[in-house]
Amino acid sequence: MAEVIDGKSVAADVVSKVKALTAELSAKGATRPGLAVVIVGEDPASQVYVASKSRTAKECGFHSLQHTLPAETTEEQLLKTIGDLNADPSIHGILVQLPLPGHIDAGKVIQTIAPEKDVDGFHFINVGKLGTGELETAFVPCTPAGSMLLIQRVRGKDLSGLNAVVVGRSNIVGKPMANLLLAANCTVTIAHSRTKDLPALARTADILVAAVGRPEMIKGDWVKPGATVIDVGINRMPAPEKGEGKSRLVGDVVYAEAAAVAGAITPVPGGVGPMTIAMLMANTVASAYLAAGLKRPSF
Repeated sequence: MAEVIDGKSVAADVVSKVKALTAELSAKGATRPGLAVVIVGEDPASQVYVASKSRTAKECGFHSLQHTLPAETTEEQLLKTIGDLNADPSIHGILVQLPLPGHIDAGKVIQTIAPEKDVDGFHFINVGKLGTGELETAFVPCTPAGSMLLIQRVRGKDLSGLNAVVVGRSNIVGKPMANLLLAANCTVTIAHSRTKDLPALARTADILVAAVGRPEMIKGDWVKPGATVIDVGINRMPAPEKGEGKSRLVGDVVYAEAAAVAGAITPVPGGVGPMTIAMLMANTVASAYLAAGLKRPSF
């Protein structure tokens, strides 16, 4: 059976380091890291995510702000809120919770965030830095950044010569994940819904990242023996065996089948998921270090 990659444990290590770095920043007389989370409307899932992010920020010793705006907030009002946060020296990270109401252009909003405070890593300047290998000052989207840390825990930081296949080409996970693997000297293929003979391609992967958003699409016989499998998918499926109306969480990979073949694999839940918020905290403390003219910490 494969080694189970414990995302909760690695995330806890990251948060612990963020706490230490925050204390170190205070000892140097610098401003403590500040994270502002902006949410528009009352989407229940978004409320849960935002509460978790704000709670972890406070746990890390950050200056934590939350702007909860009504669903009828205009795009102009939201852009003014972001402009005020851009100008606030006590804020080092700005996160606008998606999705936004339909009358607001999410792309325009994201590009309004100052690149040096874009701890989600979605601004075109950060996308461009990642794409050109300028990782010292780039902010990388949190889910691929966390996935990369999990891979490095198993394989080490130098992945030279390994074949990596990323199934999924989203701007949030698939493309940045591929760029991170390229920067670590992998030979990378991005696969997607129109890829021919996807199972055969997946079987060439020493590192297989599933980020396609289709429950249990990747079967055990798609996995190369000994491969490292990172399952980014979080899908809710009916679970009538648990009772009427009950559901269960599954990834994009058939876990039991893949775990019998792989060398290491992330579970769902408890794999990539916990890393996302941990890396948001890591990006925020890194922004505070850069703002103070200090060397960016590594994780």
